[in-house]
Amino acid sequence: MGKLKIKSGDNVVVTAGDHKGSEGKVLRIFREKNKAIVEGVNMVKKHEKPSAASPQGGITEKEAPIHISNLSLIDPKSGSATRVGVRVEDGKKVRFAKKSNQVL
Repeated sequence: MGKLKIKSGDNVVVTAGDHKGSEGKVLRIFREKNKAIVEGVNMVKKHEKPSAASPQGGITEKEAPIHISNLSLIDPKSGSATRVGVRVEDGKKVRFAKKSNQVL
């Protein structure tokens, strides 16, 4: 499975697929499936029966997971997509943007 370079709270851009070019914040990561839910990206309509939570029922829209390989981190300096590296600084592992060499 390997280590994932993207974490919840990161700002990412979609690099492939129907939603290519969309940007958003990672809300949740599913490590076992290598997927992530990105805010406002890959929206699907879900038909819900009336329940205690939604007494009206009806059709709701929510984000569906998207594969990690189709996501790329946004470089805080330039605002464009960048690859992520890991290095040790002061005995701690830190992630850094390969484009600007800036710690994330």
